[in-house]
Amino acid sequence: MSPEVISILVLAVVFVLATTRSINMGALAFAAAFGVGTLVAGMSADDIFAGFPGDLFVVLVGVTYLFAIARANGTTDWLVHASVRLVGGRVALIPWVMFAVTGALTAIGAVSPAAVAIVAPLALGFAAQYGISPLLMGALVVHGAQAGGFSPISIYGSTVNGIVAREHLPGSPLALFAASLVVNLVIAAALFVALGGLRLPRTGGGDRTANTTLAGAGNRTESTTLTGGRSGTETTTRTSGGGGTAVGDAPSDGDRTALDDAPKESGGPATGTTPTSGAGGAPVDALSLTPARFTTLLALLALVVAVLVLDLDAGLTAITLAVVLSAVWPQDSKAAVSEITWPTVLLICGVLTYVGVLDEMGTITWAGHAVGGIGIPLLAALLLCYIGALVSAFASSVGIIGALIPLAVPFLAQGSIGAVGMVAALAVSATVVDVSPFSTNGALVLANAKNVDRDGFFRQLMVYGALVVVAVPALVWLALVVPGFG
Repeated sequence: MSPEVISILVLAVVFVLATTRSINMGALAFAAAFGVGTLVAGMSADDIFAGFPGDLFVVLVGVTYLFAIARANGTTDWLVHASVRLVGGRVALIPWVMFAVTGALTAIGAVSPAAVAIVAPLALGFAAQYGISPLLMGALVVHGAQAGGFSPISIYGSTVNGIVAREHLPGSPLALFAASLVVNLVIAAALFVALGGLRLPRTGGGDRTANTTLAGAGNRTESTTLTGGRSGTETTTRTSGGGGTAVGDAPSDGDRTALDDAPKESGGPATGTTPTSGAGGAPVDALSLTPARFTTLLALLALVVAVLVLDLDAGLTAITLAVVLSAVWPQDSKAAVSEITWPTVLLICGVLTYVGVLDEMGTITWAGHAVGGIGIPLLAALLLCYIGALVSAFASSVGIIGALIPLAVPFLAQGSIGAVGMVAALAVSATVVDVSPFSTNGALVLANAKNVDRDGFFRQLMVYGALVVVAVPALVWLALVVPGFG
């Protein structure tokens, strides 16, 4: 068996073990890089470390560090609540607000599962309260995360653009961002129509105030008051232990708060406040724009300007801004370093290090020529899109992207397929399937669904995920790859 075949089989084993044994794919990839590089390719440790993506490591750490501070001081909660208040009583707009908020969070640097973990509990709570399809609400949260997921300063966008630059492929960060945004927006619109979004109320009234606190200790206290539009006043209070467990990348410190200010009955605007943990643990109105939150918003805006206008490095800029915020408000930022998404950092760096080993030993060139050897470039491109979608539905999307794009380099070097369109098609195919209940985002939606038959909702997510796997790669291939053929 040739070294190239061995290295690809080991890569397949890495994906299988990561999926079936819940082992971080990055850790497996580091072990595979050591084993294959040393035993099969005869590489030294220095040769193996040469493939470590130091620039992406800084981007991942810096951006997630800054975003962790935004979560710790309540800036992300403020953004969510402020956005919900804008819709007033227009229930039909709530799913779109959740789509936009999640997209904004990933666009400014949140890891997709972190953004979904923040928004999904609030969004699916709204779905239960207002009779919105949980599949519609959950899917729009996930598609919103992917819509913003390829901005030039996002984790996915930085990863793909970094790979494209290192492989010396033609690239367009804005085209990649636009492709993901448009595809996910179109899918969200189709879902909105198919799942009853057009039948949701467009106006509302009455006062509805709901305050929810999820305590880090596991206690959940929920208080709901309904007034106006119906006779009398209804007040419900529930307290339970152990039911407020956060899933995925949700913050571990402090209380998670959810405020529902969208009125359901007829009447005037709703008002309400929800206490959250601020500096020193003092209660702070979740809707107030404190100096720390205002400064964090300015820092996020500064990051966007620095990267898009001044062409500064995203990682170094983000770390610098995070350090400044930490120096001014250390009590809000002391836990931020531990909330950096280290599993994602490990995953991306491990996979790309193994890809560096594959490149050094010639596997990528060999595989690319094998794909190109099919003789029908468009068919080869379509197969790559389907491989990315199918594997990503069960494994890490960013890990799949990190492996697929380098494998496609020799195939793209032939010149018959446009690199910009092909990279965008691969990126979208590998991430749009994150609605699958086997992916982190899909699992977060399933875990946070309220008042549903869990098994039935799981089947809905699985069927919808399968439809996305079957349909989307072909559609993005038609839209992004075929026009650039020639």
